[in-house]
Amino acid sequence: MSRMNVKWALFGILVLMFGALVFDFPAPYERLVGAIKARSGLSLPQPNIPDYRLGLDLQGGAHLTYEVDTKGVPSSERDDAVAGARDVIERRVNAMGVSEPLVQTNVSGETYRVIVDLPGVIDLKQAIKEIGETPLLEFKEQNPNPQPELTDAQKKQLGDANDAERKKAKEVLNIVLSGAKNFADYAKEFSQDVKTKESGGYIGFVSSAGETLQKQLYQFAQQKGRVGAVARDILESDIGYHIIKVESERVAVSSVSARHILVCFQGAERCQSDRTRDEALEKAQSLRAQATIANFSELAQKNSDDSGSAQLGGDLGEFGRGAMTPNFEEAAFALPEGAISDPVETPFGFHLVYKYAQLKEKQYEARHIMIDRTTAEEIAPELDPWLRTALSGRQLDRATVQFDQQTGEVQVGLQFDNEGGDLFEEITGRNIGKPVAIFLDGSIISAPTVQQKISGGQAVITGSFSIDEAKTLAQRLNAGALPLPVQLVSQSTVGPVLGHASLIKSLRAGIVGLLLVLLFMILYYRLSGVMAGLALIVYGLVLLALFKLLSVTLTLAGIAGLILSFGMAVDANILIFERMKEELRDGRTYARAVTEGFARAWLAIRDGNVTTLIACAILYWFGTSVVRGFAVTLAIGVLVSMFSAITVTRVFMRFLEPYIKEGTWLVLGARKKVE
Repeated sequence: MSRMNVKWALFGILVLMFGALVFDFPAPYERLVGAIKARSGLSLPQPNIPDYRLGLDLQGGAHLTYEVDTKGVPSSERDDAVAGARDVIERRVNAMGVSEPLVQTNVSGETYRVIVDLPGVIDLKQAIKEIGETPLLEFKEQNPNPQPELTDAQKKQLGDANDAERKKAKEVLNIVLSGAKNFADYAKEFSQDVKTKESGGYIGFVSSAGETLQKQLYQFAQQKGRVGAVARDILESDIGYHIIKVESERVAVSSVSARHILVCFQGAERCQSDRTRDEALEKAQSLRAQATIANFSELAQKNSDDSGSAQLGGDLGEFGRGAMTPNFEEAAFALPEGAISDPVETPFGFHLVYKYAQLKEKQYEARHIMIDRTTAEEIAPELDPWLRTALSGRQLDRATVQFDQQTGEVQVGLQFDNEGGDLFEEITGRNIGKPVAIFLDGSIISAPTVQQKISGGQAVITGSFSIDEAKTLAQRLNAGALPLPVQLVSQSTVGPVLGHASLIKSLRAGIVGLLLVLLFMILYYRLSGVMAGLALIVYGLVLLALFKLLSVTLTLAGIAGLILSFGMAVDANILIFERMKEELRDGRTYARAVTEGFARAWLAIRDGNVTTLIACAILYWFGTSVVRGFAVTLAIGVLVSMFSAITVTRVFMRFLEPYIKEGTWLVLGARKKVE
């Protein structure tokens, strides 16, 4: 390396150290940025830095294992069904307000399990009860004309009608497969779906995040569709028989999970504030300068004008396309995961959006021809005081606890998706002055009276709620329905005091271990040991930053791997220094000794680290979650240690070349061999 290259490499290492230092300890940098902006108005970059993820054994919490009952589910559909159970459980856990829960599936042969890690202090009995319930959420209206169940004659009538409709759908499919016309023309001719008929049966892109029919279309396209072709099978849904053509496919974000802070202004929708638009924008920009991932929830609670979500730290939960206003949706879907937006203006004011999760999946652009299917309700309505509607928990995006801005009364706000909003508008329009009941697992949990026709997919449930009652109702509404029953098979808990004590002891052990390694290297290798110590500090800063960047969950076993990796990080330096000693004793110059030392030690360093990485891979592949944590931290540590020893240490020693006197004892304590 030329002298100029050495200087540039040293500059790059210093920049890397600074960046890693900011990433590891963002609070001092954030204070510095705030002070500079306050004095000079200069805005320095302020990255969104996540917190370290700690396992249950370090912060306390509960570990629950549920077994999913997949009896009666075809083997080809079990993975999707279990994934649906996992999604609902995760939604329930998020509704509890647990910080960074981990919900994952585990498949072993024919056994399907959902593993739930709940960090922090929680009511375990209540959590188990909430997660394990299998309710069905339904919206029902009063039945004005109750009728008895279908008679045998009516059942035969229904069966004959469905057979005729199915036969007609097959006849249409054969005509479409003949290819005499294009699919769009056939859809205009035969389809009985009034919403898509005139557009040639165009549905758009379907995903698993859509409503019931969309999910059925998505699964059908996945299993039996082929891009550019008409499927040779017919999809049977509750409302009809569908002939499907998949136009194209893409991988896209289907849903996001986000928090927001709303700053409204006079004239914005549902805003009671007297601030002007410019004042609102200034406040939003000021909050953006303060906002980090760590404090976003607290800022939302104190500053957001969305009273419903503010109580939940601005959490809007998971939502798909069409659930939010266009500008808000565009910003939320465009943000990288883990990022905070600049102020986004909507009819409600200015929003700061923090996107904490997203779901990407393959989506299918499709057209369909639908032949209507006769239902039992069309032949004879159910004998029930409450009449089922098409509106259910599947169309409910979220329920939130809100407060009336004028009276302060506690309310429960409802937000439906597009289909749910249309259905809710129809239901409320025909039930003004009448109750619409909300059923959970067959029992009424609320039966509010409709005051007026409600449009836009948003509504509130009012009543003499306490905050706890409103929160419980919102949680139950958000729970939706589990697609499969689950049973708790094991549980374990770690107290927060024990977890905190373990974390303190682990950090203390790591610091002591690092100091001992540094002391040994400096005493034994003199100035070269100081260079190795500086490289070890770079190693530590970069390693901790990677743990944040890669969202590595740190457990006690992972901390053990981290501490072990500090000791292993200097192995390469020891091999290099010992080889340099031999070169210096043979009369080589310092520059030549550095070159030969690094070149001749490399093969041994490479082989040693590769074997360690192989061991880590085996531990990760066959080990349990605890062992995997150890393997991951150790593997990352080995990879970073190779960079610090081979690159960082070499740059430091090359930089010292002009200042080293030949034969000096200060470098390695080396002496020439005596012949």
